[in-house]
This record gives sequence, C-alpha cells and structure tokens, in this order.
Amino acid sequence: METAQVNKDDFLYPRSRYYGQVKPENLVFNANLQEFAQKISFICSLETSGKISPEDAYEQVKALWKQLKRAKKELHIGENPFGNTEES
Repeated sequence: METAQVNKDDFLYPRSRYYGQVKPENLVFNANLQEFAQKISFICSLETSGKISPEDAYEQVKALWKQLKRAKKELHIGENPFGNTEES
C-alpha cells in the first residue's frame, strides 16, 4: 500500500531534477519554486473548469506569489556578498 501512495504522490506532485549551482539555499528555493508552479497549475485548472471564481484564483495566486517572494528574501537568493541585489 505504501508503494501505491509514493506512486500517487510522484504523479500528483512531480519533481524535476535541479541542474543549477548546488548550494543549500538554491536547492530549497528550487523546491519552493516547483511547489509554487504545481499549485498554480491546480488553481488554473480549477478556475478554467469553473470550480473556483476568477477572483478566488487571483487571490490564491497572489498569496502564493507573496509566499514565494518571502522565501526568496529569507534565502537571500539574488543577493551578492556585499548586500546589494542583482535587480538594481
């Protein structure tokens, strides 16, 4: 029964291999980003099929985006060692 659960989870929540620079913060952010993409896909499908309203979909996407931005900031992704960000 446990194998069936693992296969179901792999199907519902697929994870792609990470090929970027291997640092703990990059791996964590990549996992967060993949989870974000999966949840966005579910929200889009629910909205497209009429299960949730466009307003609900927007609010859920907005909340997920804020969560991803917060994770990026906490992990110091995109910052150089001198404290300046790459997005100058």
